[in-house]
Amino acid sequence: MGLKLENVSKKFIGKQAVDNISFEVDKPGVFGLLGTNGAGKTTTIRMLLGIIKKDTGEITWNGKKVERKNVNFGYLPEERGVYPKTKIYDQLLYFAKLKGMNKNDADEAIKKWAKVLKVEEYLPMPAEKLSKGNQQKIQFMTSIIHNPELIVLDEPFSGLDPVNTEILKSVIIELVKQGKYIIMSSHQMASIEEFCTDILILNKGKTVLQGNLKEIKDTYKANRIEIIANRNIDDYIKEYNMNIEFSKNNEYTIKIDSEENANKLLEKLVADKISITKFEIKKPTLNDIFIEKVG
Repeated sequence: MGLKLENVSKKFIGKQAVDNISFEVDKPGVFGLLGTNGAGKTTTIRMLLGIIKKDTGEITWNGKKVERKNVNFGYLPEERGVYPKTKIYDQLLYFAKLKGMNKNDADEAIKKWAKVLKVEEYLPMPAEKLSKGNQQKIQFMTSIIHNPELIVLDEPFSGLDPVNTEILKSVIIELVKQGKYIIMSSHQMASIEEFCTDILILNKGKTVLQGNLKEIKDTYKANRIEIIANRNIDDYIKEYNMNIEFSKNNEYTIKIDSEENANKLLEKLVADKISITKFEIKKPTLNDIFIEKVG
């Protein structure tokens, strides 16, 4: 049955932070909650986890009203919260006990996830000795160490280098395989596209777009092509009044107004015996759609 929000609203001192939003996460996977700064994402997250009270609407988990006793959740907030002077192991043990774990189970889980996230060497250290990225991984551990059913990740890749980003991505994929329900909020649209089947975009507390991401993108016409050629083709692109968005080493991303013109360009290149190793007509990215909807 999963998580369900129906007509949920929240106002703070005259400001409507969340305005009558509804969505459902009815199967394991990753749901994308998007919006600009101040759009209402964090307020929505705090309401669905029972951290703050909603003004109107219903929030249920498996058919029951959301209360701490009904939902075994993990939460990675955007604001970081490790204790700088405390040893990492002691912090993790403390958070695990807060979630009801006994010491032996907590110790086993800490060692397991420390190995997976490659932070074993940092367990005896105080948090202030760790880089921002490694502190981020420790805080991620606190959100999953107790094996929650519902996991909320607010900007999970913030501060991570490419190697650690891939480690975290692999963990999220594994959590989905284990049947976890995950809500991800991020400004990194490529990550949302990679993980999320369904999304909701908020703007000033209101829903401006929601649904299946693939179905949403299918309603848009193609707006760019990617080409890799064996030589410079700038003159050909200008001939068809197309705009070069990116160009380097004969690799191009080109904005188009119709697929017909794109195909004419390809025909011309082939006719002039220019070798093409890639020619791909592409739909708008989630980033394009996001900017269109929220400005």
